[in-house]
Amino acid sequence: MSYELTRARVETYFDRTATRTWEALTSDAPVSRIRETVRKGRDEMRARMLSALPADLRGARVLDAGCGAGQMTAELAERGAEVVAVDISPELLKVAARRLPDHLQGRVTFRAGDMLDPGHGTFDAVFAMDSLIYYSPADIDAALSCLSSRSEKTIFTVAPRTLPLMAMWYTGKLFPRSDRSPVMVPHAPERLIARHNGRDLGRVSSGFYISHAMEVRA
Repeated sequence: MSYELTRARVETYFDRTATRTWEALTSDAPVSRIRETVRKGRDEMRARMLSALPADLRGARVLDAGCGAGQMTAELAERGAEVVAVDISPELLKVAARRLPDHLQGRVTFRAGDMLDPGHGTFDAVFAMDSLIYYSPADIDAALSCLSSRSEKTIFTVAPRTLPLMAMWYTGKLFPRSDRSPVMVPHAPERLIARHNGRDLGRVSSGFYISHAMEVRA
């Protein structure tokens, strides 16, 4: 499946099917035990990715590629960065904008559209947390090349090729059938690190959340 077709499926899922699900998952609202493991894993992964950058980001321009409900966006802005927060889902962007504290409003620009659009400009860093997990190896290679050409470093995650992850995903236990996400494509982090001269930032495994972080430089 091409990048454009996959992107369209992801847009349909997040913007029309599961906005409320992800709004709850990324909040303090009560969720099921299964979703609680996902929430905990995402919090741990976000902290892991942020640790790859200095605590003081004043003067830095950062792209949050696939910002979703805006948790990463807010933390980057809190560190002083100028953040361009892009997501394919206008509905999730509304959630992110509504949640952003007033004192950070001047540091964030929200944009609906393709995270790879060169019109977003150049950056000191790009974050793509779980926003590339639905794409093929060829599409991820192309996306990383595109992002790296406009950023000093790109910090991203993939779904690692592990039997437990794929077993859990295909049994559909993460979400009810009515709001199940498009199927992730598993990847070998070692291949991506070698192909893009990257740096391994480690794996987070929390119940039904398994994700692997890496960094590539321009």
